[in-house]
Amino acid sequence: SALKMGFEDALGAQPPLGFWDPLGLLKDADQERFDRLRTVETKHGRISMLAILGHLVTTAGYRVPLGPNEVKTGLAVFDTLPTAGIAVTVATIGAIELGFASVKEEIEAKCEEDYPDFTVDRRKAVELNNGRAAQMGILALMVHEKLDNNPYIINSLLGAPVAFN
Repeated sequence: SALKMGFEDALGAQPPLGFWDPLGLLKDADQERFDRLRTVETKHGRISMLAILGHLVTTAGYRVPLGPNEVKTGLAVFDTLPTAGIAVTVATIGAIELGFASVKEEIEAKCEEDYPDFTVDRRKAVELNNGRAAQMGILALMVHEKLDNNPYIINSLLGAPVAFN
């Protein structure tokens, strides 16, 4: 079964789901495969956390000061973003991708020094959960934006709609 693969006690296997692999990606997998997928999950979680932050900040009206910023927010940005903006975005992502590996150990050491009361496992579990929540959150924002151009539907339901594009 998808739940009996030898990783039931791995970090991130938390109630109520425990270890959850509905697609069977780890069926007959070794530790190296598990570690690779966990690294990818962590990276996607970090990207999603930044995406949520970016979505909120741009919806509030803030833009990167790189000339005229007549761009829309959310997914509509791809219709209005100038080529230079796309180039800056790709360069930033590339720098993060290439640079993170070279400073990973220093970042982890700084976290251990600054937050000694959090164990390494607890920090990693919190990051995994926050990343998982952010992945679901940015997906929900994109879906609602495409459905009715209202990604912040909860605000509308509470009587405080957010002007969006």
